[in-house]
Amino acid sequence: MFDSITAFIESTGYLGIALLMFIENIFPPIPSELIMPIAGFASSRGEMNLLLAILAGSLGSLAGTSLWYLAGRWLGAERLKRWARRYGRWMTVQPRDVDKACRWFNRHSGKAVFIGRLVPAVRTLISVPAGIASMSVGRFLLYSGLGTVVWTSFLAGVGYWLGDQYRLIGAWTNPVSNAVIVLLVGWYLYRVVTFRKHP
Repeated sequence: MFDSITAFIESTGYLGIALLMFIENIFPPIPSELIMPIAGFASSRGEMNLLLAILAGSLGSLAGTSLWYLAGRWLGAERLKRWARRYGRWMTVQPRDVDKACRWFNRHSGKAVFIGRLVPAVRTLISVPAGIASMSVGRFLLYSGLGTVVWTSFLAGVGYWLGDQYRLIGAWTNPVSNAVIVLLVGWYLYRVVTFRKHP
């Protein structure tokens, strides 16, 4: 996969970085933990400008995650509460949980989105509750953009610094991503088993 991504970026440049980061946020077959370090490595060899690579990756990533935000806005709290009444156990939420979650998100929305964009496996998902809670577009773009730039800058910077050893980043971040996914699945299964419907 490394060689394929490298060849694609070499042939398409900044547009390719933006496209890969966009796709990674819609359906992540290729994690950003591979894309941006490769861009950083290419920058260290003088094949592209590091700041432009970070900008391209950030714009592509922000465009991708914004679609999930719009999906959350389309879903909305009321529709989610109707689904919760019908499929509560499998969603592991009740209508009142939706209201509580929206109130919590409205209090911590900026921090939640910013921090969420820095956590592997959560980076894309955090956009959905932002949309459901009707977080303003401006605030979403601001905090999501800040988190995205920090994340892409970190990965590209490490790839630039490590040079041809950039593959080590994947060896470090992949177990972290897998651990987060396992925890999320375990938490979901626990919620399904212990779910109690309240009147």
